[in-house]
Amino acid sequence: MVHCYKLNGYNIVLDTCSGSVHSVDEVAYDIIEMYKTHSAEEITEFVLDKYKDQPDVTADEVKECLNDVAELEKQGKLYSEDVYENLAIDFKNNSNVVKAMCLHVAHTCNLNCSYCFASQGKYQGDRALMSFEVGKQAFDFLIANSGTRKNLEVDFFGGEPLMNWEVVKQLVEYARSVEKQHNKNFRFTLTTNGVLLDDEIIDYLNKEMCNVVLSLDGRQSIHDHFRKYYNGKGSYEDIVPKFQRLVEKRGGKDYYMRGTFTHNNVDFTEDIFHMADLGFKELSMEPVVCAPGDPYALTEADLPKLFEQYEKLAVEMIKRKKAGNGFTFYHYMIDLTEGPCIYKRITGCGSGTEYMAVTPWGELYPCHQFVGDPKYSLGDVWKGVTNKAAQDEFRSCNAYARPECKDCWAKLYCSGGCAANSYHATGKISGVYEYGCELFKKRMECAVMIKVAEADQ
Repeated sequence: MVHCYKLNGYNIVLDTCSGSVHSVDEVAYDIIEMYKTHSAEEITEFVLDKYKDQPDVTADEVKECLNDVAELEKQGKLYSEDVYENLAIDFKNNSNVVKAMCLHVAHTCNLNCSYCFASQGKYQGDRALMSFEVGKQAFDFLIANSGTRKNLEVDFFGGEPLMNWEVVKQLVEYARSVEKQHNKNFRFTLTTNGVLLDDEIIDYLNKEMCNVVLSLDGRQSIHDHFRKYYNGKGSYEDIVPKFQRLVEKRGGKDYYMRGTFTHNNVDFTEDIFHMADLGFKELSMEPVVCAPGDPYALTEADLPKLFEQYEKLAVEMIKRKKAGNGFTFYHYMIDLTEGPCIYKRITGCGSGTEYMAVTPWGELYPCHQFVGDPKYSLGDVWKGVTNKAAQDEFRSCNAYARPECKDCWAKLYCSGGCAANSYHATGKISGVYEYGCELFKKRMECAVMIKVAEADQ
């Protein structure tokens, strides 16, 4: 399967299963589009007629191009065969290792963000802070279920995890005290709204956290419209200087700014550019997750505008990088030469199997977006996974699980997509969140185009 598209002056041909990317001229583009559905004579006649005003386009040139396409097909770089479907099933059925955990140390928050999928940190339930004892048991569960895997990921999450800061530090200390004994290496991430950051916390995060995720929605007017204190005051002025100080002192270690865009700011590139101009270089903006009837929900009418925004972002990123002040965008981070292995590309994120969320009470869920849904309560950190039926649902999630995905050119990039988004959009994790699919495919087109542009410089 090939996907042909034009963007920013480039004619791009993407071979789905080999991952090969070709930047071609107009003639080759037309030939590749017609190659599988027309004869050589039909292609030649069409091309010569279309380019009759270009004397350098001759029958011999068309024949040579047809031969080049045939050779690329022979090499497996065009129209390559899809041989991965059975592997996707086998890989997940044989995977019994937990390698990552989202630790909900705080089901409470000091902000009252109106679009919060977690109901201001409560996840439709009671406010709570995780005790050290529950967190310790969660680490023991992860160690016991990680097999021989050495590198383990733990994300301190909420709500706002800094509202349970002492327990976060105690859990890091505990993990460090046992990792050598079990031949493990814990890599920590913490996600924060920034309100409680101070110099002591910043120094600790920069020492112990392999990554930090900082919540900022961009322009002050946009950020403060949603990310408010309970008294209605926006948080922008309080957190931006703290984020700048944290990043400045971080010394090159990973971080990223994570924003959310809604129907209120479909011009979200302005928010990304604003964050870049503030000095932040690792950026992400995610589409809002909410009920369709909410006033800030993205609409079908927004879709063409969002496509334009993603293209605008890609072009500006190329321009800024060339000028020496570039930045990265999470969804455009793609490696065409040494990217994710085929296991990762066909099996997806591992929610419910390799990755789980833990509530303050030690209950296990497939990921943070399922927390509080009794249907997907998997068990707890003492007894382990007891809801095998629910886990098996997630074990069946892969790039080939949905009939609608089998003929999609992007399936080995989305790996079947987000089970939570599918569930919230359709009521089942095997459903298709079509709106999200359209956004994802546009992002992939832009990401590949950026790589083509970089190679062209």
